[in-house]
Amino acid sequence: MTTSLWIASGVLALVAVSGGANKLIMSKAKLAAFPGAGWTVNVPTGFIRSLGVLELLAAAGLILPVALHLAPVMTPVTAVCWILLMVGAMIAHLRAG
Repeated sequence: MTTSLWIASGVLALVAVSGGANKLIMSKAKLAAFPGAGWTVNVPTGFIRSLGVLELLAAAGLILPVALHLAPVMTPVTAVCWILLMVGAMIAHLRAG
């Protein structure tokens, strides 16, 4: 069970790092060119960057607490928050068409 949780946390962390890094590094025009990222045209750049920072923090929250033995309860809390964030993103994408 522990191994499967580490794998799931690692995959979620990789997704969060890649999405967060893209939102921090790439311009709005480049982000909007990606499939499913057309929403970036209608929001301020600061909002996109903030989402990138939050995704990087989520990646850290999934891995670091258990890896460093600091408040390991934060890993499942972060995972639940990440799931809620993704549900919100799905709703936003469905509303935007």
